[in-house]
Amino acid sequence: MPDTEVKVRVIRYEDLDDIIDIDAKVLGQTRPEYWSMKVELAEKRSMASLVAEVDGQVVGFILGDASGWEYGVPETIGWIDTIGVLPQFQQKGVARALMTEMVSNLKKVGVEKIYTMVDWRSWDLLKFFSSLGFEKGAMINLELDLAD
Repeated sequence: MPDTEVKVRVIRYEDLDDIIDIDAKVLGQTRPEYWSMKVELAEKRSMASLVAEVDGQVVGFILGDASGWEYGVPETIGWIDTIGVLPQFQQKGVARALMTEMVSNLKKVGVEKIYTMVDWRSWDLLKFFSSLGFEKGAMINLELDLAD
């Protein structure tokens, strides 16, 4: 991919099949209903949800938005919901291109800080976000195990 340019653009509902495919290749499961709902919402609400294309093929995506005071979080906060890149395009600058464009778009609407959640055992993701300047934040996640 060194000679190939990554083009980043706002997500469209027509990208749904590509996003489902990327998710299946990364996670090993197919979730069409889930992604249909997520992409439909992203297309309506946000200029922060994007796809990356190489030679016209969608090879990655990022979903995110500015907060709307959910859970007391001010609208100057942005969120990264999900990021996915086809395995053969990982570590080739696709995720970084998506992040760069998302950050630019969120700054334009007054976002001052971006949050995301990462499993602490996902070393590759932690390393990636750290390389972009992310640090451990003041918020903590809480969970309730309903399996019992």
